Amino acid sequence: MGTRSALWSFANKFFTCGVIGVYVSDRFVGVAPVRGSSMSPTLNPGTTLMGLAIDDYVLVEKRCLQNYKFSHGDVVVFSSPSNHKERHIKRITALPGEWIGTRHSYDVLKIPEGHCWVEGDNSSSSLDSRSFGPIPLGLVQGRVTHIAWPPQRIGAVEKRTPQDTISSS
Repeated sequence: MGTRSALWSFANKFFTCGVIGVYVSDRFVGVAPVRGSSMSPTLNPGTTLMGLAIDDYVLVEKRCLQNYKFSHGDVVVFSSPSNHKERHIKRITALPGEWIGTRHSYDVLKIPEGHCWVEGDNSSSSLDSRSFGPIPLGLVQGRVTHIAWPPQRIGAVEKRTPQDTISSS
């Protein structure tokens, strides 16, 4: 009887912790891996451990999704507009109602309501709004606040914006 009771108690606590963990990661904060070099040098600057490249892991704050409160320079995680199974991490450079002009073309575009313009910090290897246009805010899954791994890179993610691309309506 004692073993059965202890096993039941352990399973009950494990299940409770699992439910709380899922709730917290769904509503408040999660962790996401950073793949590729599109956000380098901010994320994945080429950190190595014993000769092996290490991907950054970041904390993703999700409370910003309640009212879609984003600002210029926020680094966000979003579902790809062309493949919902892919997640991208990019920096917001323009918000709804603003005009955006890309650095390498003469095109100027007004960002529609409910959308934003995102770009990677490393423009030469970034698949971003310059490729697929403004993204719906509904695809955004959260705001990146901190680098959580590797240990030597733990810290807040800097908020910055290229000044030559933004113009208010």
